[in-house]
Amino acid sequence: MKRFQFRSAGRTDAGAVRHHNEDAFLSKPGIGLWAVADGMGGHRRGDQASRMIVEALDRVQVPESGAAFMGDVHARLSEVHDALRQEAEQTGATMGSTAIVLMIHAGRFVCLWAGDSRLYLLRDRQLWQITRDHSYVQELVDSGVLSPEAAHHHPQSNVITRAVGATDTLELEMERSVVLPDDVFLLCSDGLTRVVSEGEIANLLDAMPPEQAANGLVDLALGRGAPDNVTVVVLSCEDDEERTVPPRRPNGDRP
Repeated sequence: MKRFQFRSAGRTDAGAVRHHNEDAFLSKPGIGLWAVADGMGGHRRGDQASRMIVEALDRVQVPESGAAFMGDVHARLSEVHDALRQEAEQTGATMGSTAIVLMIHAGRFVCLWAGDSRLYLLRDRQLWQITRDHSYVQELVDSGVLSPEAAHHHPQSNVITRAVGATDTLELEMERSVVLPDDVFLLCSDGLTRVVSEGEIANLLDAMPPEQAANGLVDLALGRGAPDNVTVVVLSCEDDEERTVPPRRPNGDRP
């Protein structure tokens, strides 16, 4: 079983236009847990929804096994979802948030997510998008109605189809695979990917350690007018042993 040392850093900013930050993030390298949450814009207390997710996940303890780890994270997200639904029933105002959660345990990673906050993996200088956006325009792309290039500028690109607290039932998607030495992961809200290209993301992750990369990505977004809140968490996986496993894609049937 490989054991990794994690170096991680996160940063969040309200952006260059908005005065209120509805994003939140969590970085717990000691137990192998990271998260980004983006409160639903246009609804009441989106910042409260994202903060509830981060606070709930912050209570996750050192995992005894990978299955227990994932079960604990799922249960915490479900608790927040139920609390947000109850609040919506009482006030008549929807509260919700995207969530992307990364867990690393025993040489493997698992991510759970809802919404359009993303997880990327940089491996051998190649960037892979691990998650798939739960959004209206992504559904158009999947159905062949819209090209990926057109989706980026679509007027409804901010409409998401899944979020914690947004619907009666919590729907989370999952991906899992192995972790290799020198892997670099990025969790981010869509405030980054709307203004910074994947090529630029790859270059910064490849050239800088996590703290500098996190600051560089946010600064780049701010320099381009950052119309939305911007949040990033960057982590690198370091192993003292010489790599003996040949490079391979993070998932057999993707990307």
